[in-house]
Amino acid sequence: MLGARELVQIPSGRSFRVLRWKNNLREVECVIDEGKTLPITGEGAHWHFHKEMELTLFLTGEGTRFVGDHIAFFQAGDLVLLGENLPHYWHTRGDCSGVSIQWHFPVSHPFWAFPENSVLDAFFQKAGRGLHIKGQTAQLVSRMLQELPERIGHAQLALMMHVITTLATAPAADKSFLSQRSFNLASEDQQQAAIARAVQHMIANFRYEVRLEDVMLAADMSRATFARRFKALTGHTFSEFLNKLRLQAAKRELRETPRSVVDIAFASGFHQLSFFNRIFRRHEQCSPSQYRKAQKTSGNSAQDL
Repeated sequence: MLGARELVQIPSGRSFRVLRWKNNLREVECVIDEGKTLPITGEGAHWHFHKEMELTLFLTGEGTRFVGDHIAFFQAGDLVLLGENLPHYWHTRGDCSGVSIQWHFPVSHPFWAFPENSVLDAFFQKAGRGLHIKGQTAQLVSRMLQELPERIGHAQLALMMHVITTLATAPAADKSFLSQRSFNLASEDQQQAAIARAVQHMIANFRYEVRLEDVMLAADMSRATFARRFKALTGHTFSEFLNKLRLQAAKRELRETPRSVVDIAFASGFHQLSFFNRIFRRHEQCSPSQYRKAQKTSGNSAQDL
């Protein structure tokens, strides 16, 4: 079932929790202690949010990453920092594995009693748009994240703090925003689950005709309410979100297959070639044929939906 706000349960006696998964985002282990884990149902495969900040590393797998109003391809090695109440979702292609840490340090948390931590406030605020971590910083943090499940007690806390400090002090070139804006959604928003159903319906059917009426039915909302809340909670209008899904699928086909641009456009859900070419150029600043040629030249084998 698609969720709205995920209720993250931090283990007793801990200030954060460490998660890992080996096959898919639904079968997740919460690492309690050295050699001890607690199975939980992961929410990463659903469009959701939570008050906890989250750092997620994919060790294997690939697919499409949704963070705020951001929609793009991800693959093994992908490292993302999410701020509080930032909606996110990973649409994976096949099996995947990874590790993640989640924490919540509100103003009243003892974490802020240490003056040295005050410099992290601005960095945490930036994470409200989602940060993609790259370069040497990603390599260093990835190694530490994989080591976290093997640490216990103070050693684990010390390593977690090292991770945060490394991210906060990383070169600007190793960090890039994902979402165009921050969301920080209200935890009491009762319409999150409805919009999540709408998002899932669109992801499942974007290659075909997707009628606004059907999406509104999935969300059980009136036209006016749906338009207002969908924009507020995804950062896109209905048509913008649908076109982004279709563009991601088209880009994958252009990279991976020799199919004609016409066939790809229609197979991705576009009904007019002229519209496909126009919107493709608007988003990629080049034509579909130019995009395909550039990808072959660079040897990029990235994939999307």
